Amino acid sequence: MSDRPRFALRFISGKYQGGEFPLRMNREIVIGRSSDLDMVLVEDMVSRRHAKISSSDADVYIQDLGSTNGTFVNGEKIAGRSRLSEGDRILVGTSIIKVVAVDGALANQSEAEARRRLEAGAQQRQQTQGRPMSGVIEEIPLPDLLQLLSTSRKSGVLSINNGVSIGKIYIRKGQIYFAAINDDFTLSPQKAIYRMLTWATGTFELEPSVELQVMEEVTESTEALLMEGVRQLDEFRHMQSQLPPLSSALAVPTPLAGKLRELTPTQLDTFQLVLEHGQLQKVLDNYPGTDLDAAQNLLVLMQREFVVVP
Repeated sequence: MSDRPRFALRFISGKYQGGEFPLRMNREIVIGRSSDLDMVLVEDMVSRRHAKISSSDADVYIQDLGSTNGTFVNGEKIAGRSRLSEGDRILVGTSIIKVVAVDGALANQSEAEARRRLEAGAQQRQQTQGRPMSGVIEEIPLPDLLQLLSTSRKSGVLSINNGVSIGKIYIRKGQIYFAAINDDFTLSPQKAIYRMLTWATGTFELEPSVELQVMEEVTESTEALLMEGVRQLDEFRHMQSQLPPLSSALAVPTPLAGKLRELTPTQLDTFQLVLEHGQLQKVLDNYPGTDLDAAQNLLVLMQREFVVVP
């Protein structure tokens, strides 16, 4: 079959989350708010004729049709035609759509049936939840999600629940200006952001914008925060296997294995936090720098036996 789909569009966030639409080969579909189009997305941020997806036997392309709010692929606003590959993420309005390989059942589904299922799913979701932009971190990792929100200049409060803690990232026209975990304002917003970027599972929801008055707003650009956060994430994951679980108790042995004067000032600060708090998570929480810096100091202290796990 010349039009048998190899790829499909899976809605991983937004009003139509959970819906799938097969991309038949040698076919063009137009996405927009107008009721006579191939894929109808009824929301204010979607233009009447928003974007067009063209499929051939070899390639799939997306093109913005002069929409008001733009079309984004992997966080980048597209100007002309952009080639799509499996795993790419498209942002149209508040919908995040992932390009996926098509399975057997979906391959046989007609476009009319796909449209009906999309609309039925959207109506059910609106009745039960009401909020337009939510999803799971396993489908779209936080760095990718924040990049999409930044480049599309979204505003709101991104609430993330990893099953243990609730983090909130405050965004104004794509710029992160504050963040907190469990409403703990003693943790610096940068440290809270970097820590949330390590969360690999959980749910997110973009809540309506609430202007928060804070003593000191984040001044770094969202792009700079993400670059530094991802760098720290990579290094922290690399050394995490050498650290005990976050809930582990820490202790100082007697006698000490060396002289305290042999330690650097930051290692001494970390040593004092172990004396005061006696638990890995609390040491990380109270260290004035990043979790990565605290972990690096702890590793040195443990290797030199200034700190042990009892």
